[in-house]
Amino acid sequence: MRASTDPQAATADRYRQFAEVEARGMSACYEEWARGVADDPVTAALIDRLPGPKRQPNLVFSASRFHGAPVSDYAAFSVWLAAHWADVEATCLTHATQTNEPGRCAVLLPALAAIPGPLALIEVGASAGLCLHPDRYSYRYTAADGTVRMLHPAAGPSPVVLDCATTGPVPIPDRLPDVVWRAGIELNPLDVNDEADVAWLDALIWPEHADRRARLRAAVEVARAEPVEIVSGDLNEQVEALVARAPTGATVVVFHTAVLAYLDEEATRRFSATMARLPVRWLSNEGQSVVPAVAENLRAVPTASTDFVLALDTEPIAFAHPHGRALHWLA
Repeated sequence: MRASTDPQAATADRYRQFAEVEARGMSACYEEWARGVADDPVTAALIDRLPGPKRQPNLVFSASRFHGAPVSDYAAFSVWLAAHWADVEATCLTHATQTNEPGRCAVLLPALAAIPGPLALIEVGASAGLCLHPDRYSYRYTAADGTVRMLHPAAGPSPVVLDCATTGPVPIPDRLPDVVWRAGIELNPLDVNDEADVAWLDALIWPEHADRRARLRAAVEVARAEPVEIVSGDLNEQVEALVARAPTGATVVVFHTAVLAYLDEEATRRFSATMARLPVRWLSNEGQSVVPAVAENLRAVPTASTDFVLALDTEPIAFAHPHGRALHWLA
């Protein structure tokens, strides 16, 4: 999925690819808007005023929604965008795509639960840290035959219930992992106690996804009750020091979802080398070509899936829906 984030790609190409690969089947509104931009030189020229990395479809559309752009056809959106461009541009320049989807914990959980604990979790690209609470959410896993497995925190059912459809031999645990320490790294940390930051997280959710929007609000309340530290800075500069702070006796798990695609190749290689060197378990959930060693190991796995690949220490173990709605475990 690197191509859709390539700041050097032509705006029309970036938006057309976003429509065809990322938005199709996920958001009819964003698919139409992206196709419209791709075919509209006037709007594309407006977006081209932004620096390359800021022309990303997700960012422009989220900034538009943040400022009140209604769900509409492309013709109406293009008129709205032209009238509100100054506000949208300012938000694009000061914000980033920091989607903090707690539903992703549903695809991470089986892997986390299989790692001997207790666990110390470090999320790189943590946004507001909502995915650092996998032991504080409830889960509903539904197998292909309709069998449902429910999991709850030790204290009882959570206000956040994560639904995930499963195929393959998913090792659904009997109980949630024992997490004794958690922290994150983020270039621009978001604060769950700041309503403007929460509003930005809300704007990052695609228009039709009402269930995700309700889940976000519930997860924010969980995070407010038990806040975690999010270190500000570059993941390559901060991760080693944060690993060193983890409590003795805990298994350190460094994890991330849809993060490394935003790094250049050199930064990705550096991070991969650091993960190989440090005494940690590395759980990645990224596009299939994003982590070089994972992509290489994936060659031995027959698949037509376009989902993220979940990998533990670069070994592919499952395919995962980007928002955590489905999980296919590899045999």
